[in-house]
Amino acid sequence: MKISAIIPAYNSQDFILDAIKSIQRQTHAVDEIIIIDDGSVDNTQFIVQNLGIANIKYIRQENQGPSSARNRGIKIAQGDWLAFLDADDQWLEDKIEKQLEALALSPELHLIAGDMQEIGIDNKVITQSVLAKHNLLQKFQTNQSRAIKNALAELVQKNFIPTGTVLVKRATLIESGMFNNLIHFGEDLELWAKIAAKHPITCMPDILMLRRLHEQNATSSTTPMLIDLVTVMQSIRKHTKATLTAQNISANKLVADAWATLGYWYFVNVDYPQAQTAFWNSLKEQYNKRALIYLKFPNNYLW
Repeated sequence: MKISAIIPAYNSQDFILDAIKSIQRQTHAVDEIIIIDDGSVDNTQFIVQNLGIANIKYIRQENQGPSSARNRGIKIAQGDWLAFLDADDQWLEDKIEKQLEALALSPELHLIAGDMQEIGIDNKVITQSVLAKHNLLQKFQTNQSRAIKNALAELVQKNFIPTGTVLVKRATLIESGMFNNLIHFGEDLELWAKIAAKHPITCMPDILMLRRLHEQNATSSTTPMLIDLVTVMQSIRKHTKATLTAQNISANKLVADAWATLGYWYFVNVDYPQAQTAFWNSLKEQYNKRALIYLKFPNNYLW
């Protein structure tokens, strides 16, 4: 069994060494580290190429976004299992070891994720457990890293899979179409949903990664994010509707809710024409009170 670690990097000179060192410190070594430099204009290339580490592959491409970088890494990886790490984040030293232990207990798994902490640029912990933050930790502690029952239904209600914690079969990623380059927010959820619809997955209640919070990775563009959420839910419906139905989730409601959320965002930002369009689109998917209220009462800010 070979494992490849893939790091998409863009202007990552301040943090990429910490990311690489966290992979090198693994108690179960990975076979290769693939760094896809997505058009950095800082010293990222100089830093990586002067490390002199034999199992690092450095590839540079024009800036195309993290999905493109990850996909290129997937295509050239030699491992049959792949793991991802953003250049400003870090793995805990026993991440891979713990995931392989879970795989030994449940060999049917195709994807193993886990919990993470959030840290600042000073390395101080901001969030002790992201799963706990979203009231999911106890659920996954009870599950004990076994395959999650109705995983797709769980996933579309709350994305519990941080990309940097994932260990996944390469063949499964390719079968599922890899990361969608046309989606900039939520492309990970779309991919994990396609996998969860066909294959057993799990989420470990263990801290596997430190995610660094800073201005460069803060999501500040809410409108594009909510527009992409609609696209993500439409894609999930297209590819997984039968599984969603079997797991008692209405695929149409997922899309309707995404449109309604976008409409409400436009509404509170006083963009009433766009809000009206979004709410109508929501109602076309499925009747819902939220969209109807705001269409009938354009000046009513009450829920």
